[in-house]
Amino acid sequence: MKVGLVDDRSFDLDKLQAIVSSIEGIEIVFSTLSAEEAYEHIKKKTIDLLIADIEMPNLSGYEIADIIHSHALNIFVIFVTGNSGYAVHAYELNVHDYIMKPYTKERLIKSVERLKEKSKKNDIAGRLYIKQKNDIHIIQKKDIIFIERSGRSSTIYTTTTEIKTYLTLNELEGELRERDFIRSHRSFIINIQYIKNFSLYAKNSYMVAFDGIEEQAMITKDKVDYLQQYYF
Repeated sequence: MKVGLVDDRSFDLDKLQAIVSSIEGIEIVFSTLSAEEAYEHIKKKTIDLLIADIEMPNLSGYEIADIIHSHALNIFVIFVTGNSGYAVHAYELNVHDYIMKPYTKERLIKSVERLKEKSKKNDIAGRLYIKQKNDIHIIQKKDIIFIERSGRSSTIYTTTTEIKTYLTLNELEGELRERDFIRSHRSFIINIQYIKNFSLYAKNSYMVAFDGIEEQAMITKDKVDYLQQYYF
């Protein structure tokens, strides 16, 4: 699990780093006094977990968590703070844990270990099983860029390959209930995490370009408006 640490007090940051670095299976990607620096890493999606103080200059930990939540980024958050006033709002943002300073080493380790177990379960649930004659393809849902329906088959475009299936988009949509996936058009399901840009195609539709792939999908104007309101 890749972890980022941010606290504007050196003593508290050193304590975080000492504890987290002792946990098996953890890689600390960054440890910083700057919330702005943490935000730059988050935009690049370099971590699975952010452990952050809340009250910091310029950009607060709460604001960073709000960005993670509103953009549906697949990053867990643990707050380690001396301020109890944000607790209710933190859980509205689906924060994994809210730890009050001063805290014990055991308290933080227990929280991270609980998250690791939760992630293992999510990893199993986060796979799509596609039967194809004598083969079964196991696809990580997070690697799916978009799905296109053409004729009697559907093509699943992933970061590494293309897989055809006779499952309908309705059936696939039922398997992809994660917030990242939307039915953008009657013939397409797209993963919003890979969207690069929209290009006007017709009066009420756009072409969607994605990072890492040349193929494109379609999206209706109503769905673009919906994405702008609820995701971007």
